[in-house]
Amino acid sequence: MRALVFIFFMFLFCGCVNVSQKDTSLKDFNDVKIETILERPVSIRALEVCEDHIFYGASQGEFGYLNTADNSVAYIGQVQEAKNLEFRAISRTKKADYILTAGSPALLYKVNYFGKRKLSHKEEGEKVFYDAMAFWDDLNGIAMGDPTKECISILITKDGGESWASVPCENLPKVVEGEAAFAASNTNISIDGKKVWIATGGKVSRVYFSEDRGVSWKVSSTPIISGKETTGVYTMDFYDENVGIIMGGDYTQPESQQQNKAMTYDGGKTWKLIADGEEPGYKSCVKFVPNSNAKEIIAVGFTGISYSADYGETWAQLSDEPFYTISFLNDYTAYAAGKGKIAKLVFIENGPKPEVLSH
Repeated sequence: MRALVFIFFMFLFCGCVNVSQKDTSLKDFNDVKIETILERPVSIRALEVCEDHIFYGASQGEFGYLNTADNSVAYIGQVQEAKNLEFRAISRTKKADYILTAGSPALLYKVNYFGKRKLSHKEEGEKVFYDAMAFWDDLNGIAMGDPTKECISILITKDGGESWASVPCENLPKVVEGEAAFAASNTNISIDGKKVWIATGGKVSRVYFSEDRGVSWKVSSTPIISGKETTGVYTMDFYDENVGIIMGGDYTQPESQQQNKAMTYDGGKTWKLIADGEEPGYKSCVKFVPNSNAKEIIAVGFTGISYSADYGETWAQLSDEPFYTISFLNDYTAYAAGKGKIAKLVFIENGPKPEVLSH
């Protein structure tokens, strides 16, 4: 939605941290230490963190890598044919990384740590606008975007991003007039096993679900505010196949706290509003804290950083510093990105820390 982003040296790539689902004692964060580690004249809405690398996509056709060991720059480059576009959707596997532009033309590349890239999909059209991308495994991936016909746009790869195919509209629920999505933080998509959830917004706000890697689809309604181009779900995260959260609201009215956050405990079939009419207001990215049994949640936006330790029922404002997106490295450390920056976030709790599980 306009409202708002080849050679492979496999030994240099890592898979994203697959955190354990094991519960630990409640951390009860009450503060966050923020250290800006990169400043660039771009907007960064897509960010993925792995054990040794931070991977990001940005405006002006930029993408890059940082080292988590010392926060140094590993590579920053610009794709010349995309210099007027934004890489608001990115993803990675153990074997490769991927970047996808928002807007037309949609350019989807396989890339690597050295800036090498291969264009594997190009799509042009007045309504073309992709919002998010994710991979189930090294071979199977998905990207989603605004509707160009009578359904949302969905691309599927089964060969590790070498080629992509559009899912026919006859295999998807029919879109409601005015329904689209937001390229706010590359979190319109959430994956667990072979399952995938996709969130939409605008005149209607719904969640699409497939349990077979995008072959068949169902769709459910949500109680998130809708009715305008700027309303709806902006971000989603699933802790496991049952527990998930959606957030958003209306970015033109960021202080509004009505109908902007909801939880599911049945895999997205039904959604219940949480903290309705209470803080926080609009947020562009939400993530469950790893190893928290879905109790703890962090949400970021240009209104700051918010935290819940009780399944989203109550929230605390940890910082007013604005960010668009966030990705966790471990239970206490995350990286967040926004306008012109990437920062390292270390969350601080009351009392002694529980044992941090190894990954």
